[in-house]
Amino acid sequence: MMLFSPSIIDEIPNKKFSWKGKFLFSGLFDGEHFFELISNNDGSTTFVHSEKFTGILLPFIDLSATEKGFVLMNNELKTLAEN
Repeated sequence: MMLFSPSIIDEIPNKKFSWKGKFLFSGLFDGEHFFELISNNDGSTTFVHSEKFTGILLPFIDLSATEKGFVLMNNELKTLAEN
């Protein structure tokens, strides 16, 4: 398990939130995590959730568990929002 101490890089209340974390030091393995809420004309909201990984260790890191965690979180959020 890798531990990160992320820093907030963007925050617009009720619209957008993002942070960037690094493993040990910048350039080794960095992750930028983004959440965005987009208002649609029909009154619904589109939730965009993404992460961008960079760094020299990236080719050696299995991100499949991270992706599974995002899917589980997004599905639970959808369930909570629609109920």
